[in-house]
Amino acid sequence: MTKRHHETPPNPFSDGMFVVVDKPKGWTSFDVVNRFRWLLCRALGIKRIKVGHAGTLDPLATGLVVLCTGKYTKRIEEVQLMPKTYETTLHLGATTPSYDLETEVDSRHPYEHITEQMIREVLEGFVGSIRQVPPLFSAVNVGGTRAYELARKGSDLELPAKEVMIYDIKIKRVELPEVELEVTCGKGTYIRSLARDIGRALGSGAHLTMLRRTKVGNFDVEGGLVPEDFENYIQNRLNQQDGTTSELNNCVLE
Repeated sequence: MTKRHHETPPNPFSDGMFVVVDKPKGWTSFDVVNRFRWLLCRALGIKRIKVGHAGTLDPLATGLVVLCTGKYTKRIEEVQLMPKTYETTLHLGATTPSYDLETEVDSRHPYEHITEQMIREVLEGFVGSIRQVPPLFSAVNVGGTRAYELARKGSDLELPAKEVMIYDIKIKRVELPEVELEVTCGKGTYIRSLARDIGRALGSGAHLTMLRRTKVGNFDVEGGLVPEDFENYIQNRLNQQDGTTSELNNCVLE
């Protein structure tokens, strides 16, 4: 007698959806995926369903994570290739090994010579296609080991530079030693590395004290779900089995 497998009941998540999430500080992108998937499986009464994210966001960062469910997991790379916009705050005059607040300040540098005009001129040199060295405190694969694992063991390995695209950098605020920027960039760009390089170009040092992703292509973090919303959102969508589609599911991709 052939054992019948339990089939997933028809639902919009299996058909494929994009779900816009506003990730809180301290959560990893995988934390977001795992929480959403667990609640979705529980609501559907099944053991597994495909859910993935279209771009990692550091635990200390907040903002937009696009979840792809069901058949839309095949479109993850499509979303990853879209331009991304970040709001970030640089602290000039000090560096950290991770280029952000994950690690303690390891060196201090003068910043009194820096002016807003200098910052504007330096930033112009970072717009376009640039070569960038990823931070060692990152998930880059080094011979089967994550770079951050090597970093935490005290390695001073420098990762190879790669080409990334910076579409635009806008200055939002200059109150030295802080500089607030809005950066629009392509896939694979590390804003932490950008901060390091801007600090060096200014004859100083810099690290990030805030990072928030606000846009990925036409996806916008405004109105995004926080983890506390997941359960109600899932239930509401499952209750809409009348052929209606959500605004998130209708997002146009370019």
